[in-house]
Amino acid sequence: MMLSFFDQFMSPTYMGVPLIALAITLPWILYPAPTSRWVNNRLLTLQGWFINRLNQQIFLPINQGGHKWATLLTSLMIFLITLNILGLLPYTFTPTTQLSLNMAFAVPLWLATVIIGMRNQPTAALGHLLPEGTPTPLIPVLIIIETISLFIRPLALGVRLTANLTAGHLLIQLIATAAFVLLPMMPTVAILTATVLFLLTLLEVAVAMIQAYVFVLLLSLYLQENV
Repeated sequence: MMLSFFDQFMSPTYMGVPLIALAITLPWILYPAPTSRWVNNRLLTLQGWFINRLNQQIFLPINQGGHKWATLLTSLMIFLITLNILGLLPYTFTPTTQLSLNMAFAVPLWLATVIIGMRNQPTAALGHLLPEGTPTPLIPVLIIIETISLFIRPLALGVRLTANLTAGHLLIQLIATAAFVLLPMMPTVAILTATVLFLLTLLEVAVAMIQAYVFVLLLSLYLQENV
């Protein structure tokens, strides 16, 4: 039974070929393409309003040099939100439950922020490893601790996204199984369980959006330290 619960996180294959690449590529066709018309339809207007609000929230505290990342981080957030929400549909696969995929997003972007900081302002970038006013005996220990915390950042990004989505999917499957088993024996309890399942699904939609936002927000904070 435990294996069946975790089977949903296995990458589907067709004739031995993993379909995770297809699951990553297909969401792009759902986005409406901008037009050259002066007046857009409601969907494009809503999309533009959402992207503008997102850019204001994330890039307001960042100086002008970090605004070059706006297109990349905005696209990443919309992509993650789409993957997370589509993964809540029945008979679908959620690529962002794979730690390898999330680390593939987190490590290069985190490394790019570190390289930018080392290239543009090496003194300030290295200064983050030693807080101001540190007692002399604690300097070696704090440098080691801050260095470890620096390299843990991409791992924390990937694990946070993977763990939250995996836990939500498992909880939904457990409650759905309980409702299905209780239906012939205790219909009233099964209906209450199904109500809890519906509310949990709404919560998971919110979690899917929030986790994508937190992922990009933390990347923007790392960028803010280095530009």
